[in-house]
Amino acid sequence: MGQQQLLLVILVTILVGIATVVAINVFGTAAEQANRDAVRQDMLAAAATAQGLWTRPEAMGGTGEDFANLDDIRKLNIPRGSAADDDYLEDRIENDNGTYTYVGDAGTLTLTGVPNSGGQNIQLVLNRDGDRWELTWTEI
Repeated sequence: MGQQQLLLVILVTILVGIATVVAINVFGTAAEQANRDAVRQDMLAAAATAQGLWTRPEAMGGTGEDFANLDDIRKLNIPRGSAADDDYLEDRIENDNGTYTYVGDAGTLTLTGVPNSGGQNIQLVLNRDGDRWELTWTEI
């Protein structure tokens, strides 16, 4: 009878160990996905702001219907987290979720987000096509 109990204890220990490893992997994957979702949300909010900037004249801080006139990434209102006001470059900004850059020309704005959790970069292309906007997501 003692050997059966010992065997049962060993079996339970192995099962608990496997369940613990699976749980750690699941939580790690969920944290990485949450970070990527936060980067996408920051970029989506920036794209909404960019649409408003596109129609605003340059004299009023907009782009005058040309994203090449976007001269400062802070105009896209990407949250900056705890960074100081001087701690940015005009075409790059960092926050707790990732690092963001942009390239603008005529009616197209390309935002690139590099998630802090790693993995592939996320790219959002906002394009003005006539009277409507097209939004394209890719992972690069």
